[in-house]
Amino acid sequence: MKEDFFTYQAQTTPHPLALEVSHAKGSYVYDTSGKAHLDFVAGVSATPLGHCHPKVVSAIKTQLDKYLHVMVYGEYAQEPAVELTKLLAKHLPDNLNTTYLVNSGTEAIEGSIKLARRYTGRSEIIAAKNAYHGNTIGALSLMDYQERKRPFLPLLPDIKHIKFNCDNCLSKITSKTAAVILETIQGGAGFIVPTNNYLHKIQQRCHEVGALLILDEIQPGFGRTGKLFGFENYNCVPDILVTGKGLGGGMPIGAFTASKEIMSTLSDNPKLGHITTFGGHPVIAAGALATLKEITESNVMAEALQKEQLIRQELQHPKIKSIRGCGLMLAAITESAEITSEVVLKAKDQGLILFWLLFEPKAIRITPPLTISNEEIIKGCKIIKAILDKLP
Repeated sequence: MKEDFFTYQAQTTPHPLALEVSHAKGSYVYDTSGKAHLDFVAGVSATPLGHCHPKVVSAIKTQLDKYLHVMVYGEYAQEPAVELTKLLAKHLPDNLNTTYLVNSGTEAIEGSIKLARRYTGRSEIIAAKNAYHGNTIGALSLMDYQERKRPFLPLLPDIKHIKFNCDNCLSKITSKTAAVILETIQGGAGFIVPTNNYLHKIQQRCHEVGALLILDEIQPGFGRTGKLFGFENYNCVPDILVTGKGLGGGMPIGAFTASKEIMSTLSDNPKLGHITTFGGHPVIAAGALATLKEITESNVMAEALQKEQLIRQELQHPKIKSIRGCGLMLAAITESAEITSEVVLKAKDQGLILFWLLFEPKAIRITPPLTISNEEIIKGCKIIKAILDKLP
């Protein structure tokens, strides 16, 4: 299978990890030799309830027997999508009551850019330096990392950048600005959390000049920070909320949510302001609905904060300089990029799944399922420390 993987499947890097997957359950991914790999990454935060959670699988199987795709998004009333958007509204502030379901986080970012420009009649979008919002053309345009952007130029015009957590940058948000788009916690930059009431100040400035605030919760969302959404920790409510990853419980999904007033501008002048064939797919929505119910009805969110403290306690090591992030969205920062790569690669051989972050080469991504046990956390941390002990 590995040979065919390299021969026929397009690659995203020159040297993918190429684990040959047989099956996955709970906190483990099993390879074709039967070896269990403890998952400290959760599909890059996309499986908050672990692999093949029985309630998610049951919901998917039940929907499979009813119907699959029947019509493009927004034309037919289909129970899984209706119930999912209704439940999202129940758990969100009053102004975030209407959700557009799409196929991925990056498509949700695209939709949010279109929505902000359509609603405000402005074109300028302000994003943060070291931001990551996806890789489609619009999402890529929000990035300030020229090495990644240059091969695909020209990208969207009227994109400006501010430094995350910089109060002095607030003046760059003006009456020309359609929207400011920020990750609630910067992911690729190394899990940088907002400080000094930063997000609230951004929200106030946006309201002063008539701009919208878009918060990207694709990684922090759905319980990972101890709250259902990361922004709940930071005295801030966005005008447009972008979600993905964890919402699907292992199924591909994205969503952007706003008020009925804002969202309605996509439905006319022109009609079909955003179109998706498979957005709100009934099988995916059924899995997402079961995921959201389990996260909100169980103790996994509260336990995420307890497990964060356990990880911080267990990962004390001279070669780990700091642990950034919140809840189970953590990045262990080592002394060098070389040490981090050694740990990620050697951990794979020892049955532990770790990964990198996009812009911070010294970061080890630690984003396990919210359902991971304390014993599994201690086991994984011991593997990391043992690898660090053997490095020069």
